[in-house]
Amino acid sequence: MKQLPTCTLVTPTYNWPEALELLLLSVKNQTLLPNEVIVADDGSREDTRQLIEKLRQDFPVPLIHIWHEDIKNRKPVIMNKAIAKACCDYIVEIDGDIIIHPHFIRDHLRFAKQGQYLFGSRVNLLKEKLPELFKKKLISFGFFDANIKKRTRALRLPIFMLFQKQEDKRSRKLRGCNMSFWRKDFIAVNGFNEALTGWGQDDSELIERMHNFGIKGRRLKHVGIAYHIYHPDQCKLHVNQNFAVEDETRLKKLTFIEKGINQYL
Repeated sequence: MKQLPTCTLVTPTYNWPEALELLLLSVKNQTLLPNEVIVADDGSREDTRQLIEKLRQDFPVPLIHIWHEDIKNRKPVIMNKAIAKACCDYIVEIDGDIIIHPHFIRDHLRFAKQGQYLFGSRVNLLKEKLPELFKKKLISFGFFDANIKKRTRALRLPIFMLFQKQEDKRSRKLRGCNMSFWRKDFIAVNGFNEALTGWGQDDSELIERMHNFGIKGRRLKHVGIAYHIYHPDQCKLHVNQNFAVEDETRLKKLTFIEKGINQYL
């Protein structure tokens, strides 16, 4: 039987404790728990800290809260700080507005392989579902549930992984809300690029460097199922600037950036 790696689940959050609570409740519901969970908090208010303190009382694994001051969007910085504190070999990254399927961690670890990262897709929970979602604290969903988009992605069919080949280039289907990688590979390319400003491209620019370094990708299809909670689009003021940084990484085949996780190790 395959020896599974130790696993740190890392999730960024910012001032949405209602969504974070559902995520953490879905972590408690896993058939295979991560070894620890780190909440990478980009400057949330006191209510987020209070929520984490409350859930920590009976959480089945260490629940770690890494916080820094709110100075606009600094997701790459707080993610680097969080992963620097991780004690495990393998990192599973999900967004703070995600609810995970009971087999989510098991799926990521089952298909983890040296020299590869994994990326999955997401099922979209629509705006109309939010009142019921938060009132009932829903963390379980079925194929026929109302107000769900991309519902075929909710079907867990591990046999599809027999046909998922290794990918030599970053897929356009990559979503940072659902991916995993070896911590040593993340450190080797110096983690997230803190030169990126505001929303956008932090995950894909990281993955471009991993490919340049020789790490390959593999898509999780009908496993590693994640449900994304609807929210309005974030400000995309700096997205073109971030695209330019990503383009430079790809064209120059960069593997290492100046401002990354090495500041916190």
